[in-house]
Amino acid sequence: MTGMTTYITADDAAASHPRTGAIKLHGPSGFAGMRAAGRLAAEILDALAPHVVPGVEMQELDRIVYDMTVAAGAVPATMNYRGYTHSCCISINHVVCHGIPSERTLKDGDIVNIDVTPLLDGWHGDSSRMYLVGDVGIKAKRLVDVTYECLMLGIEQAKPGNHLGDIGHAIQRHAEKHRYGVVRDFCGHGLGRVFHDAPEVVHVGRPGAGPELRPGMFFTIEPMINIGRPDVKLLDDGWTAVTRDRSLSAQFEHSIGITEDGCEIFTASPKGLHQPPYI
Repeated sequence: MTGMTTYITADDAAASHPRTGAIKLHGPSGFAGMRAAGRLAAEILDALAPHVVPGVEMQELDRIVYDMTVAAGAVPATMNYRGYTHSCCISINHVVCHGIPSERTLKDGDIVNIDVTPLLDGWHGDSSRMYLVGDVGIKAKRLVDVTYECLMLGIEQAKPGNHLGDIGHAIQRHAEKHRYGVVRDFCGHGLGRVFHDAPEVVHVGRPGAGPELRPGMFFTIEPMINIGRPDVKLLDDGWTAVTRDRSLSAQFEHSIGITEDGCEIFTASPKGLHQPPYI
């Protein structure tokens, strides 16, 4: 126990790990499972890069995600999750997260987040990446760049002995230095055999606050950064979250595991396509 935080050693061989509120600490087999699932997520995002162009339908990108996921022997974790019926989330411009793929086509100047979670051999590889569609304006490009910087600054703080508040503080400080808003309504999360598990990873915070980071913890860091205010609203479809002031929003997400001396990024791009433009 640290404060009110409970840590448990996960039995990596178990078929089921229900969410109990405790933070699971995984061993070598868990790292191996997450490494494989995370690599598949990254490979899917890599493969999408040449397809995210003006005129492509969102549902065509969703089909590519589905086909690649199934071909690899995995299933899209989002499909049939709480009634969701697609293989990924596609969030355009002022959509913060959980955009639903549709017949809408991407337009020149759009910025797009695509979020994938293949479930491979019982492990969830969760990652999202921004894409620039055609000729994107300077302000939008800068938002995308700063959001990626926020993610990586957060990851730098992900090491044993630090706290979740150190991650949130690094992200918040960098975003607000550029006068951007950090979304509070959605956060990162623990994962592994469970899609959304403890702990919650809020992207604002105070140094030294929150649960201590220990080797074996798996979680996502996925800051959502708005050009305007941080406030969001949920649309009537029950999924799509948008900025209240209609300002642009960007997000990047990695799944990581805390190691003895730092962290391992499970979802790093094998092709080095870490941030756009993906040339």
